[in-house]
Amino acid sequence: MENSLPTLKEIAKQLKISISTVSRALHNHQSIGLRTRLRVQELAKEINYEPNQTAIFFQQRRTFTMGVILPELSEAFFSSAISGIEDCAYRNNYTVIMGQSHDSEEREKILIETMKKHRVDGLLISIAKNTTHYEHFESLKRYNIPVVFFDRIPNMPNIHYVACNLVSGTIEAINFLLKKGHRVIGMINGPEKLYASKERREGYIQAMTKSRLKFDPSLVVNTDLDSASIVEATRELLSSKRKPTAIVTFNDYVALDAIRYVRSKKLRINKDISFVSYSNQPWNSYSAFPPLASVEQFPYLQGQKAAETLLELFNKKELETENSHTYYKIILESQLVLNHNK
Repeated sequence: MENSLPTLKEIAKQLKISISTVSRALHNHQSIGLRTRLRVQELAKEINYEPNQTAIFFQQRRTFTMGVILPELSEAFFSSAISGIEDCAYRNNYTVIMGQSHDSEEREKILIETMKKHRVDGLLISIAKNTTHYEHFESLKRYNIPVVFFDRIPNMPNIHYVACNLVSGTIEAINFLLKKGHRVIGMINGPEKLYASKERREGYIQAMTKSRLKFDPSLVVNTDLDSASIVEATRELLSSKRKPTAIVTFNDYVALDAIRYVRSKKLRINKDISFVSYSNQPWNSYSAFPPLASVEQFPYLQGQKAAETLLELFNKKELETENSHTYYKIILESQLVLNHNK
């Protein structure tokens, strides 16, 4: 057929040599003489022959693709993380296939099935906020698909992950407010079962008790991270018997909703009530009412480290090392960044 793609068989037929000889010649195999190699390569170029990638992938037992599943690409945090992943993948000749769970456990499960069907070599996952069952992650082990979690990691044993130390970051945030004279500090946290929420709570408790202040559980309010639950949490804290003079919020997006509600009550931001947050989004510098400080979680570096870890697992898999029960647990130190505009 005129429109059919050129094949090894066609080159072999024209040059009257075997298909295996053509294949070796195209790969510059030393067992093939230079003259034959040049003849094969010149004809391949002349007829616009292109290697069959599917066949190559099958032979090499890898597709040179890594799948990424994250909650929301619209969030600047995850946009930065995916940039770190893609830059690392590009440097190592890998392609990235990405899917958004939109914080849905069911959608997360569907994405994992889709990635399996696309035969990705491995997965990088930041779990949905409401994910409480981990069977879909466990199932990947049966298919020998390595997984590295980043930022939002599941509370399960024997996993590879890259995360930021949110306990130390929270301690730093609370200590910053304590030095400013605040003694009643509230926290608008994320979903109770989310591991990152537990880390924030743990850091809050450690900082308060170390300063010999009684931990008041009513001052830590969990939310679903949507606007309605954030507003309700802020209202609850402001109407508390021990009304906080400062609030630590789960991230900068949560801070925006909380600050909007506080302003509607005619309270002055960072005067009547102060805010500290997480994520250190770049738009804080342009906001009229930003938090006093935000905990930097280094999303680009998290994404880059996660991709590098996955590549390391690919190499181990290829070398069939016996040390398969070693799990990578990479913890980056967070950093409290002050907003100098305030």
